[in-house]
Amino acid sequence: MLNYILQGLLFGFAYVAPIGTQNLYLINTAVQKSKKTTYQVAFITTLLDISLALSCFLGIGYLIDKYFILKACILFLGSIIICYIGINLIRTKANLSLDLTIENNLFKMIGTCFAVTWLNPQAIIDGSLLLGGFRSTLPDGMSNYFIIGVCIASFIWFHSLVTFVSLFQSKLKLLLRRLNIICGVILIIYGLKLGYSFIRLFI
Repeated sequence: MLNYILQGLLFGFAYVAPIGTQNLYLINTAVQKSKKTTYQVAFITTLLDISLALSCFLGIGYLIDKYFILKACILFLGSIIICYIGINLIRTKANLSLDLTIENNLFKMIGTCFAVTWLNPQAIIDGSLLLGGFRSTLPDGMSNYFIIGVCIASFIWFHSLVTFVSLFQSKLKLLLRRLNIICGVILIIYGLKLGYSFIRLFI
């Protein structure tokens, strides 16, 4: 049980840590707003991110378990795409844009958090391939523990990110570059694991 929670935790960090719209919005919030507002936004983003992860994990994962051809396609495509994402993370520099205007109204902030999470087609596609594909490799009864680890990682990451940005803005770019490299390596490993699972389907 603990092993699968830890796997989910590690996978969750690799999934949410690369710099994307969610992280950029939180970084900008931490730079421009008070700590109270920043942590409110971090909490809202965490809840929305967890809801998206659960939808990707349970929705596409159920269909993958039910249809062999779909499972094979997802494992094959997921392996290639995840490795590609990992390689790109290692090769590219962290690019931060700190020129966003953060709304003061809480409801507008919730709307923006929803937009950068649920209205991001790339996040939905990546989440379905990453989480849905990986679910098909887990033993029966262990998927719940894995997704718990992913959810915990989401909470830890977003709150740690805004805390760090608030304290160490000047060192942010160097850290994010190193973080992208680490996440890239982790994603490549998971991509190779999906590829191995694809091969085992036919052995």
